[in-house]
Amino acid sequence: MPASRERVPDLALVTAPSPGPVTSDDRSRLGCPSCGSSHVAQVLGDNGGVSYVCTACGHSWS
Repeated sequence: MPASRERVPDLALVTAPSPGPVTSDDRSRLGCPSCGSSHVAQVLGDNGGVSYVCTACGHSWS
């Protein structure tokens, strides 16, 4: 659990990067396509792929 509970501002929704490896910079700019929130968690998909879920609105995508 974080030591501080201060609100971190949401980042603007970014366009999908071109195909290729995902860098840490790409991950830090990831936003929910539904609500635009930057509060996104990376989860393991059903078939071993990577999926994402927005912790603000609950939207999930891969």
